Amino acid sequence: MKLLALCVVLAMAQAARKPVTTKAPPTLESVVDQMNELKKTVEEMTGTIGTLSRQLMLQQLNMEERIRSEGDSGIKQIRVNSGGTKAYHAPSYVGSRFLSVHDHDNNYRTIGMGEFIAVLNGVEFRTRHNDYGLKMPHRTRTTFHAVEDVPYPEVPPAVLKKATVQEQITEMREWFKAWANQDYSKRDYRPYFKPTLCYLEGAWTTNSKSLDEPFSSDRHHIDASSWFDLQEKIRFTSYSGRKSSLENYAYLPTTVMNLLNGTIPQVAQWNYRIACHPLKRDLPLNRLRVVDDLAARMSYKRRIGVHSLSRAARFQINPRDSNTWSERTSSYGLLDQLMEEVPGKDNYAGNLTDDAFESTAYEYYAKDSKPINVAYYHRYFRTTDRDAMGTSSQHRGYADANIFMAMTTQPKIAPMTVKSCKKGVCKTYTQRWTYAVPLEVIYMTPLYRWNPYDIEFKGITGTRRARVVTYGGRNGGLEKDRAFNGTASRIYYQTPAEFFSGTTTEKDSADTSKGIVGVLDKNGVVRRVASSGTKIVLPEIEGIGRLRTRYPVMPIHAEGQATWKELAALKDLVMEQPRYLSMYNELPVGVSATMLANLNKTVASDMLLETSTPSGNEHTHTIRLSAEDIEELKQGKYMYVLTSESMGHSHSLRVKAYKRRNKWAYYFDECDGNGSKRCWDGHRNMLYVIEDQE
Repeated sequence: MKLLALCVVLAMAQAARKPVTTKAPPTLESVVDQMNELKKTVEEMTGTIGTLSRQLMLQQLNMEERIRSEGDSGIKQIRVNSGGTKAYHAPSYVGSRFLSVHDHDNNYRTIGMGEFIAVLNGVEFRTRHNDYGLKMPHRTRTTFHAVEDVPYPEVPPAVLKKATVQEQITEMREWFKAWANQDYSKRDYRPYFKPTLCYLEGAWTTNSKSLDEPFSSDRHHIDASSWFDLQEKIRFTSYSGRKSSLENYAYLPTTVMNLLNGTIPQVAQWNYRIACHPLKRDLPLNRLRVVDDLAARMSYKRRIGVHSLSRAARFQINPRDSNTWSERTSSYGLLDQLMEEVPGKDNYAGNLTDDAFESTAYEYYAKDSKPINVAYYHRYFRTTDRDAMGTSSQHRGYADANIFMAMTTQPKIAPMTVKSCKKGVCKTYTQRWTYAVPLEVIYMTPLYRWNPYDIEFKGITGTRRARVVTYGGRNGGLEKDRAFNGTASRIYYQTPAEFFSGTTTEKDSADTSKGIVGVLDKNGVVRRVASSGTKIVLPEIEGIGRLRTRYPVMPIHAEGQATWKELAALKDLVMEQPRYLSMYNELPVGVSATMLANLNKTVASDMLLETSTPSGNEHTHTIRLSAEDIEELKQGKYMYVLTSESMGHSHSLRVKAYKRRNKWAYYFDECDGNGSKRCWDGHRNMLYVIEDQE
């Protein structure tokens, strides 16, 4: 211890002998040098951050472009909950249910739909459990995401006039029979069976911090306190293989949308919603046909007729507004007409023009050169100037056959700006766009409103007025003390049970309806009633059968792949062999040349389009019409067709037919959607059938 103390004393003495030096104060020149050095460092760091941010932005673009080239907008995958000995036993975009659809028909306005992965314009995302409400964009308000209830159709007065419930049931069945048979000669069902088009909409939004619930559901919501919280939950569940038990997580990506002053990243958040639009017109049932998804049918060994009434079925809308179907190429069609009724984020009041690159977008088939209202969803348009391929007709996107787009003025949608210079004059264009695909067609029926027992509706479940419905342990039993005391938004039963002749319908663990329940009317009498909300397929109706009211029409992402297209062609050759025998390189065993000759009527006919005057630019185009197409033309109908490409361009024609000297002649009365009977390069309007077609 004494030795340690001696060492300390010696060290202190040594330190005392050292001279104390003071640092010279900085000069002005040295301070300026240091400031310049710091400024240079900051500029280098700023440049590096800007470069990295731009590279990150371009990486996102690269990923989106890759997805766009690998498929179209549409559904990609539903949640996998089973497998099997064959690859098709595991769900893809369809398993036991397409889009994970199910019934919440005990709810006043809820449409049952689970989670799925989708792609919109190259952006891949995963939804929460959707269970969306029957809501439409507001008809007068333009507030961001302002919505209102889709109006339910009225009950036919002929039903309400009947004196007894049994008479009303009998009359209501006649109306459903008329709808099922599409016969409005005696009972015009069209005002009371209204088609509603529901759609999936997505956009890049400017709100990247606080969570924004995109659409209402009385059963589900995104379970997170912020976008960051949601991202962390998605990261963890993907890492661990877990999920939210209520399926309330969604993977919604973020992106660097712009760079402020070339350096500061402006982040955008992807969000989506499901909304509906009541169509202005009737959509006959024969405009919808089931798509033959072999994997779904093979998994459950269903024939196509049984499959069409199953929850695994998806449907296609006829490209032509026709009672008959024809397998042919098409461009602008019935689906375009329907989607052009659907507004973007500016709602129904929206009215915008797309004039980017000094080229105004016009309606595809307008005769009065009217600019297209791009505030509504569309995919086809035309311009007054022609592109490098010589055509004025354009399609939104490069290779995405399914995408519909709408422009908006909503500041919550992230904008993008581009500068375009022509002949030394530069203009800047800033636009905001959203994207959509059709989801399903729901036929609204009078059952939503029909209430022959005059049962009282007591409002939203959970409110004070609605609590009486289940108060005291009431659970829908048929005893007076167990029957529901009226109805509420999530206990919506008012259809007489006797209206249906059976309760047999496909069931699912996600369904919530109790079937037949007891409900007290205003006089305290127990009534046996069934749910009155939206059902995928109605139970059996006496003399009619089971009727489908929900028709999923969402396109498939993989349909845009070259392999899918080749397999689809092969599937047609295999599954419809007699129809396509002429396409076989070698006839199948058992098929003779005579049989082939009798089947050649299904082969398409080529027609020729020639230039009318020598111009040094003579050329021809061909169009292809099937036997069904030609039959329709002979009935006085018309159709739009796209010609083959020649001299670097093609034409869109409206084709008709008439009989001349006991022979049918074919011509076009409109070219490239401009209302003119002549094409810009002088083609005659008469079409010539190419003879000796094999």
